[in-house]
Amino acid sequence: MNRDESDLSGATPHSQPDDASVVGLLRQLSREVPALFTKELALVKAELQNSLNTLKAGIAAVAGGAIVLLAGFIILLMSAVYGLSLFMAPWLAALIVGVVVMIIGFAMLQSGKKQFEPSHFKPDRTLDALNKDQEALRRKVS
Repeated sequence: MNRDESDLSGATPHSQPDDASVVGLLRQLSREVPALFTKELALVKAELQNSLNTLKAGIAAVAGGAIVLLAGFIILLMSAVYGLSLFMAPWLAALIVGVVVMIIGFAMLQSGKKQFEPSHFKPDRTLDALNKDQEALRRKVS
């Protein structure tokens, strides 16, 4: 029994579990990295789809604002015609309506333009997940 205990307390058995754990970690890493990249790609795809939907909404808002702005410009042109032809009240009413419509169109354009800011197209969740994965890999390796 004394001989068995001396065999167990030798230096050689301690190095084998360390090697096995390194091999095990490498095997685990080789299994988890492809799955991780697959999940990261799915997240990127979802975020890009979300960004595309935001872009579509922005385009619709800008187009709507441009149409309203054009209508306001047409009304302003009509008011100039009324002003030149009548010199009195009818053109003033058309001028007021035209200015109000143009202000509304300008506000719509500005809100739609905000949808095109680069920060709306940055895949924040993916970048955060990649940073977390990088930190986790560093902790496992060290």
